[in-house]
Amino acid sequence: MLKSLRWKFILYAAITLFAILLLLPTITSQLPSWYTKVIPADKIHLGLDLQGGMHLILEAEADKAVESYVERIKNNLKDDLRDRGIPAGKVEREKGDQIVLEVSGEKGKWEKLLSERYSAMHELSASEIGGGIWRIILVLDSKQADQIKKSAIDQALETIRNRIDQFGVSEPEITLQGTDRILIQLPGIKDPERAKSLIGRTALLEFKLWDEEGDLEAALKGNVPEGDIILYQRVVDPKTGGVRKVPHLLKEKTLMTGEVLKDARVALESQFHEPYIALEFDDIGAKLFEQITGANVKKRLAIILDDTVYSAPVIQERISGGRAQITGRFTTDEANELAIVLRAGALPAPVKIIEERTVGPSLGQDSIRKGILSTLISAALVALFMVFYYRAAGVIADMALLLNIIFILAALAIFRATLTLPGIAGLVLSVGMAVDANILIHERIKEELRWGKTIRAAIDQGYHRAFITIIDSNLTTLIAGILLYQFGTGPVRGFAVTLCIGILANIFTAVYITRWVFDFLTLQVKVKQLSI
Repeated sequence: MLKSLRWKFILYAAITLFAILLLLPTITSQLPSWYTKVIPADKIHLGLDLQGGMHLILEAEADKAVESYVERIKNNLKDDLRDRGIPAGKVEREKGDQIVLEVSGEKGKWEKLLSERYSAMHELSASEIGGGIWRIILVLDSKQADQIKKSAIDQALETIRNRIDQFGVSEPEITLQGTDRILIQLPGIKDPERAKSLIGRTALLEFKLWDEEGDLEAALKGNVPEGDIILYQRVVDPKTGGVRKVPHLLKEKTLMTGEVLKDARVALESQFHEPYIALEFDDIGAKLFEQITGANVKKRLAIILDDTVYSAPVIQERISGGRAQITGRFTTDEANELAIVLRAGALPAPVKIIEERTVGPSLGQDSIRKGILSTLISAALVALFMVFYYRAAGVIADMALLLNIIFILAALAIFRATLTLPGIAGLVLSVGMAVDANILIHERIKEELRWGKTIRAAIDQGYHRAFITIIDSNLTTLIAGILLYQFGTGPVRGFAVTLCIGILANIFTAVYITRWVFDFLTLQVKVKQLSI
C-alpha cells in the first residue's frame, strides 16, 4: 500500500509540474531557449471581448455565383455555335439563371449540341419565330443552382480564412452562420479598415485583349461594339496625387483567369524601386499563357482585377515560363494586400458587411481585470467556507481547488484555446463546482464516522459511496457542456470549453488527489483523529 502511495505521488506530482510548465508561456515571455524545445510553448489566447478587435458578419451573395456560372455557359455556347457553323443571332443571359438564344439552320445540329454539352441547362421553351429561326430559353437546373450556391459559400469561407491567416491575425474565428452568412472575429486587429478591404475584395483576376480596331470615342457615347466592354484604369499623378480614370475598350471574352495562378509576390522595380506584383502560374496556366501570348504578338493584353484595369502591356513575343506581372503605382501596403488576396484566391461571390462592431482594448482590459477579480473572490470565499466548515479536510479541498484552476488553465494553453468573457464565467462556475464533489465526500465520511467506523473504513466508504453520485452529477453537466459547444456560437463555446475542462479537472482533483492525501495521512503519518 505504501509503495502504491509513492507511485501515485510521483504520477500526480509529474502531472502538476507539467501543468505549471504549460502555464509559464502565458505568464511570462522570458523563457530559456531550451524550454520551447522540450515543453509546448502554446499559451492561452484572449478572445475579442478581452483584448479588443473586430466583429463582422458577412452575407455572401450566392446568387451572383449562379449568374457567373450561367454567364460562362453563355460565353462557351457562343463559341460552340460559331465553331460548329450554327447561325446564331441573340445569345444573352436573362433573369440570372436563364439563357435566351436565337438560332437557325439544321434543327438536329443545335439540338445535339445542347444535349451533349449543356445538360446543366434545361430547355424551358423552344418556338419557331419565322424564317427558320428558333427562339430557345434555357434555365439552369435547380439542383445544380443549389450546389453552386453551397460551393460558393464553402469556398468563400475557405478563401476568407486563407486571407486572414496570411494577414497575420492570431486566433481568428471564422464560422458559417445559417446558410449564407459568415461570422468573423479578429482579436487584437490594429487596422480595421485594411482588414475589411482585404476580406471583402472579390479578387477576380482576368486577362482580356484590347479591341485594336474598335472606336473608343464612339463606345463612350453608347455605341459599344458587340462582344466588347469598357473598363477603366485608375491612374495616379505622381506629382499632384490626383486620380483619373482612363477608359479601355476590351474584348468581353476572358482568355484566362486567376484560377490557374500558383503564386503572387511583391517585388521591386529595378530602376525606380516601385513595388509590383510578380505572378507565377501553375503548369496549366503556364501553357495557356504561352498560347495566348504566342497567338497575340504585338497586341495589348489587359490585366484586370475586379473589373479594374491595372495594366495593358503590348505582347512583344511569346512568353514561356508561366510568369507575368501587375504594375501600377502601388504603395507597399497596397501591393502586399493585393498579393495576399491573389494568393488566397478570388471569392466566388461578392460579400457584403451586414453587421460590424469594434471592441476597444481598454474595454477588454477592464473585462480581464473584472474577470480575474471575480475568479479570485469566488475562489477565496469558497476556500474560506471549506476551512471554516470542514477544518483540516477543508484545507485538503482547497488544495484540490487550487490544482483544479491550474489544470484548467494548463488545458486551455495546450489546446491553444481562446479565453473569452463567457469562458471566464465558466471558470468561475468551475471554481464553485470544484468543491461540490469534496462536500459530498466529506459528508459521507462524517456520516460513516458517526456510525462508529474507524477513520480508514470511513474514508474508504465515503469515497466509494460518493463516487457514483459525483460521476452522475458531473456527467450530466458534461453532456450539457458538449452540446453547448457543438451547437453554440463563439461566446457560448467559450463558456462550454472552460466548463467541460473544469468538470474533468474537478473529478481528477476531488476524487483521486484528495484521496491520496487522506491515504497518506492515515497510512504514512498515521493520524489518530480526522479533523472534518
